[in-house]
Amino acid sequence: MNSDNTYEVPIGPIHPALKEPFLIKFKIDGERIVGAEAHPGMNHRGIEFMGMHRNPYKVIPLSERICGICSIVHQHMYVTAVEHAAGIEPTNRARYIRVIMAELERIHSHVLWAGVAAHEIGFDTHLHFTWMIREKVMDLLEYITGNRVNYAMWTFGGVNRDIPKRMYPKIEATLKYYEELYGKLEEIFLGDPSIRLRTIGVGVLTKEDALRLCGVGPTVRASGVRKDVRIDQPYAAYGDLDLEYQLPSLYGYGDTGDIFSKTLVRLKELVQSIDIIRQCLDQMPDESINSEPKMAATLNKLKKADGEGIGRIEAPRGEAFHYVRLKGGKEELDCWKVRASTYNNLATYAPMFMGEQIADIPIIAACIDPCIGCMDRAEIVDVNTGKRREYHHEELHRLSVKKTRDLLGGVER
Repeated sequence: MNSDNTYEVPIGPIHPALKEPFLIKFKIDGERIVGAEAHPGMNHRGIEFMGMHRNPYKVIPLSERICGICSIVHQHMYVTAVEHAAGIEPTNRARYIRVIMAELERIHSHVLWAGVAAHEIGFDTHLHFTWMIREKVMDLLEYITGNRVNYAMWTFGGVNRDIPKRMYPKIEATLKYYEELYGKLEEIFLGDPSIRLRTIGVGVLTKEDALRLCGVGPTVRASGVRKDVRIDQPYAAYGDLDLEYQLPSLYGYGDTGDIFSKTLVRLKELVQSIDIIRQCLDQMPDESINSEPKMAATLNKLKKADGEGIGRIEAPRGEAFHYVRLKGGKEELDCWKVRASTYNNLATYAPMFMGEQIADIPIIAACIDPCIGCMDRAEIVDVNTGKRREYHHEELHRLSVKKTRDLLGGVER
């Protein structure tokens, strides 16, 4: 207890309300939250470092394992960044297939989030319902790619698998399935009186705070911020398609930035994704799925390339990007940097938690759809001085080897 009659309550890094290791320190006055400080750093896996010791092709499967829910997004960003750096252009057909896959993942991600959000406020019936209907899009992803998670779909200059017309009926059947269920989703998430009480006016992020803190995705569109990379800086085939910012005010609600608005935006984006996929199927160009089918030829081009590239994508959680640097004559990546959506949205926690109740912590924490594995960074602080310390990769490698040997206890393998 502090002298000002407030308490510090840590939530995490292991807690039933959190799905990944993450720590938030709350300052509590009675039941009211008067301060919140996020402390990531428990889930840093060093994926970027590993990627810089592989050739660009071997990083493709590594990139989509950054996140199991956004595996398409990270693979898309990485491949786009390398294409940008090396001057490789994908075919138009590949661009449309990339959009279809990205929007299927958006459906998958938003339905999954709705289930998690319901669970955080005690509605496990809603959780089981949404995760049941989520199986349909996962089955479709498996039908197209052969996998339910980690789809190995992207390659430099195109995609690895086509979506031929014989697959269209299965895709259309899945889209109709979600259209028919959409009314039920609105009824239980937007019309249920208990859920409305737990979400309206809770976890408010004003438009001013959303812009000031550089939030992204549904988190800020719910506050009325017109920000969507698919529209602002179109990539793949998005520039050929009709789509608009999904804001609560388009549907007769206020752009209040509360959890109800964030739920509304995600549900409306589900409908938008269905429309985008149909546009892609209607406009799909009839050509090759890869501009250079011979991997050896592309790899040789990548070895000679010298330049920087960025892949900037609208992930289900919001804008994210990958940066790569290729150095001529060097087989491995010279630099690879990832910035996921959660890295931006984490800063929006502070105003959303302020003044709320302890019981609202789980749903507010979930409302940005956080992915700690995507965004986590390591920060090393000297406990004696409190100052941050920097380690170069040689020192980190030495410490990692030492730790492994200590864990083995002298046992040679």
